Amino acid sequence: MNGGGRDEREGAADDGDIFDRHVFACVLAIALSETERPLTDASGLGRDALQRLFGRYFPHAQALLTSLPAEAAAVADAVEEPDLHQLLLDNRTCDEECSAWLAAMVARRSLGANHLWQDLGLTNRGELSRLLVRHFAPLALRNTKDMKWKKFFYRELCQFDGVLVCKAPNCEVCTDVGICFAEETGEPLLPLRRPMS
Repeated sequence: MNGGGRDEREGAADDGDIFDRHVFACVLAIALSETERPLTDASGLGRDALQRLFGRYFPHAQALLTSLPAEAAAVADAVEEPDLHQLLLDNRTCDEECSAWLAAMVARRSLGANHLWQDLGLTNRGELSRLLVRHFAPLALRNTKDMKWKKFFYRELCQFDGVLVCKAPNCEVCTDVGICFAEETGEPLLPLRRPMS
C-alpha cells in the first residue's frame, strides 16, 4: 500500500490506486479518440480484459464497450510488440492484473509516433516514469541515465537479443546522445481537467 491509505477492496483507494485510475483513464481516453480503429486495437487489450478493467475502475462507463464484438481481441500491431509486452511482464513489480493490463497498453502505445507519455495520453513524462517505477520497477530502475523510454525499451530488447544498436561504445561519445536523452517537451495530446502530480 502507498500513502498509508486503505486498499480499494477495503472501501477506500490509496494514492497508488488513484494514480492507476488516472493512468487508465488517460490511456482509454486517447485510445477512444482514435475512432478509426476499435478500442481493442488502440488499447492493446481484448474485450474480456477491457470488461474487467472497466468493472474495476470505471463501472459507470461500461456502455463504451457495447460496440465491441464479443470475441474482440487485440492483435499485435508490430513485430516487436510481443517482445516489449513480455519484457514488461517479466519486470512487473507485482503480479496484479492491473500490471498485466498496463504491460499490454504500454507495449501497444509504444508504437505511436509521439513521446510515449503523449501516446499514453498522460500529461507529462513524470507521470510515465511514476507508472513504470510503480508497476515495472526492475526494468524502470535500469534507466539510470534517464534515456527516453521508447529508446530505452528498444535498447533493452536489442541487448537481450544480443544485437548492437548503438553507434558508439558508450553514450558519452555518441553523436545521437541528444536524440536518446533530450528533454521530452510538448503538450498532452488530449486536454485533461485535472493533471496528477
